Amino acid sequence: MSKQFDQLITEEMVTQYFEWSQQKKEIESKMEEYKKAFHLYFDQNIGLHSKGQIKIGNYKLQRLIRKTEKYDEIETVQRLEELNFNDLIQIVKRPDEEKIKSAIHLGLLKEKDLEGCLKVYSSPAISVKLDK
Repeated sequence: MSKQFDQLITEEMVTQYFEWSQQKKEIESKMEEYKKAFHLYFDQNIGLHSKGQIKIGNYKLQRLIRKTEKYDEIETVQRLEELNFNDLIQIVKRPDEEKIKSAIHLGLLKEKDLEGCLKVYSSPAISVKLDK
């Protein structure tokens, strides 16, 4: 490794990152356990899908209920077609990747026929493992 990187990244930094990563996993696991217990408490004492709050010491524990509405795609499309409201239905054209791969595999389509169409995305990730 070049001296430039030796100055930027130290063993202490990598060690601390590894330790924090392990602690983060443990903390997230414990928080998930607590959240389940909190939801169970509210379900049993306030009601399913009900917001509520309790005061414990200097803390106020609240459960909020977020609601989202979304039309069932299949049912709604069928109903709109029955009601003759076809203009309220979107027709979404998108490539069927599975069928494209099959067509290429069978030789019906060549990869170069779709040259420039395939987009590749990547994102960097950091991983630190204990090297024993």
